[in-house]
Amino acid sequence: MLEGIRTDIEKLISLYEAERAERVKLQARLEQVLADNESCRKQIDDLEQQVNNLQLSEAFGAGGDKVGAKEKIEKLIKEIDKCISMLEH
Repeated sequence: MLEGIRTDIEKLISLYEAERAERVKLQARLEQVLADNESCRKQIDDLEQQVNNLQLSEAFGAGGDKVGAKEKIEKLIKEIDKCISMLEH
């Protein structure tokens, strides 16, 4: 009977150690996946910023026409200022 209990305890300890090793392995994998995820999120943010910059460039016709783009921006600023002054009154 005592030998059976000892055997059961040894089995439990063995199972515990195996589960502990698996947990450590899974924790390391989780940390790696989280780091990869963060890296991908940063890359997505950078790409979205590039897309926004390209869309903005196209919207203002900045494809080499800096004078035309500057005029469009100045016109938009004047319109915004006009709207602000109308809201203030």
